[in-house]
Amino acid sequence: MNGTFSERVGEINDILCAVNALQWDARVMMPSGGAETRGHQIATLKAMARRLLLSSETGKVAEEALETGSSENERNAAKTVIAARDWHSKIPAALLREQDETSVVAGEAWAEARAKGDFALFKPYLAKVVSLSRQMAEAIGYDDHPYDPLIAIYEPGETAASLSTLFDALRSGMKPILEAALARPAPRTDFLYRSYPVEKQKALSAELARLLGLDMSRSRLDTAVHPFEISFTRQDVRITSRWNPNYLPMSMFGTMHETGHALYEQGVDPALTRSVHTSDLIGLYAVGGSSFGMHESQSRLFENHIGRSPAFWALHFSKLKDYFSDQLSDVSEDEFVAAINRTEPGLIRVEADELTYDLHIMLRVRIEMALMDGSLSVDDVPAAWNAAMHEDLGLDVPDDGLGCLQDVHWSSGYMGSFPTYTIGNITAAQLMAHFDKTRPELRRAANVGDLVPLRSALGETVWRHGRSRNRRQVLADIGADTGDCRPYLDYLSEKFRLTTR
Repeated sequence: MNGTFSERVGEINDILCAVNALQWDARVMMPSGGAETRGHQIATLKAMARRLLLSSETGKVAEEALETGSSENERNAAKTVIAARDWHSKIPAALLREQDETSVVAGEAWAEARAKGDFALFKPYLAKVVSLSRQMAEAIGYDDHPYDPLIAIYEPGETAASLSTLFDALRSGMKPILEAALARPAPRTDFLYRSYPVEKQKALSAELARLLGLDMSRSRLDTAVHPFEISFTRQDVRITSRWNPNYLPMSMFGTMHETGHALYEQGVDPALTRSVHTSDLIGLYAVGGSSFGMHESQSRLFENHIGRSPAFWALHFSKLKDYFSDQLSDVSEDEFVAAINRTEPGLIRVEADELTYDLHIMLRVRIEMALMDGSLSVDDVPAAWNAAMHEDLGLDVPDDGLGCLQDVHWSSGYMGSFPTYTIGNITAAQLMAHFDKTRPELRRAANVGDLVPLRSALGETVWRHGRSRNRRQVLADIGADTGDCRPYLDYLSEKFRLTTR
C-alpha cells in the first residue's frame, strides 16, 4: 500500500480509536460528573479526525491510491476514504460537534430519567437530538423522507419506503406464527426469576463468551447500563453485559449477543487492518463492519440460532447447573430450553422473545419516522409509545422507564439505527439457510459442540471482509436478496409453530 496513504489512514484511525476508548469509559467507568467535559473531549478528537479526513493532502493521496493502488484492498480503502470525504463535506463541523457534545450529557440525563421512570427529565434532550437529526438530514439531502439519510448512515441502501415494504411483509408473515405459538400451553418459567448471584452470572457469561469462540486475550467483559460492543482494533474488542440478580437470561443472552458482534470484529482479515477496517472512517458516524444490520446478523445468530438452540444446552446445561445448583435443582434440561424459547409478550425489547422482538423494533421505527417528518411531537412520544405497545403486544406500560426510556439509542443520537436489529434477524436467517442448504455439516458440527466450522464459514463469508464488502454484496454472493424475509419466516415457523430446531 502507498506509504503516505497508509500513514494518513492510520493517523485518522488512531484518533478514532481514542474516541472509542473515551466512549467505552463514559459508559462503563466514568463518574456521572464527567459527562459534560467528556462530551467536549470526544467532540474535539472527532473534529481533529474530520480535519485530517477533509484535508487536501488526504484527498490527494486517496485519489492516487484509487488510481494506482497495487491491490484490491488498497483501492477499496481509497473508495472508503473518498466516500467519507464526500459525506463529511456536506455536514457543518459545528453540527457534528453539537451532536457529539449532546450525546454524552443526554446519556446521563437518559440514565437518570430511566431509573426514575420520568420522561420529563429526558424530554428536552430528546427534542435536541431530534432537532439535530433533522438538521443532519437536511445537510445530507433527501428526495422522499427525512428518515432516509439517517438510515443510510447505519444501513446503506435502505429507505423509509423500502423498510415499510419489508416490515409490512414481515408483520403479515409473523402474525399466524405468533398466534399459533401463543395458543400453545405456556412453559414453566418460575425458575428464571430466582435469586442468581451477580458474581456467578459474570463468571458464567465469560465462560459462554469463550464457548462461542471469543478470544479473551483480545477482549474483555464489563458492566454497562445498556450492553454494547466496541472495538478499537481487531486486537482490542470490548463487550459489556448487565446483571439482574432475579432474572438469569438477561446476562446470558446479552453476553452471547455482544459476543457475536465481537467475533465479527476479531475475525476481520489482518490484511485489511491498515486499510478498510481499522481505518474505520465511517466510525466518525457509525461503527465497524459493513453495516449495523450486518453486525446485528452476527449477534442475533449467536444469541438465537446457537445460544437458544436445544443442541447447545444439551451440551452445556450441566455446566449451567454447576454454577446455579440450588436455583436449578428442580429444573430439567427440556424445561430450561422451553423457558428460554417461550413466546411471551413483554415490555422490554432486550428481554423479548424471538417472535415478539421485531414488533418492538417496528414500533420504534414508526415513532422515529414520525418524529423526523414532524407528524409526532416529542411531547407525545410516551403516549404514542404506550398506545402502540397496547395495540401490538396487548400490554399496558406502567411507567416511562419500562416504556419509551428503556433504550439508550436516542440519547446517543442514533436516530435511524433501530431498523438494523430486524435487518440483522433477517440476514442471520438468510446466512443459516444458505449454510444448511450448501454446507449441512456446519450445523451437524455445531450440534455436537464444534463451532469452529461455523465460525470459519462466517469468517470466510462475512467477517474477513470488514468494511470492504457491503451487506448487499455479501448476500448476493450467497444468492440472497436484502428484501427477502422468507428465510426468516421459515425459521420462525419451523421453530415456533411446527417443531423446534
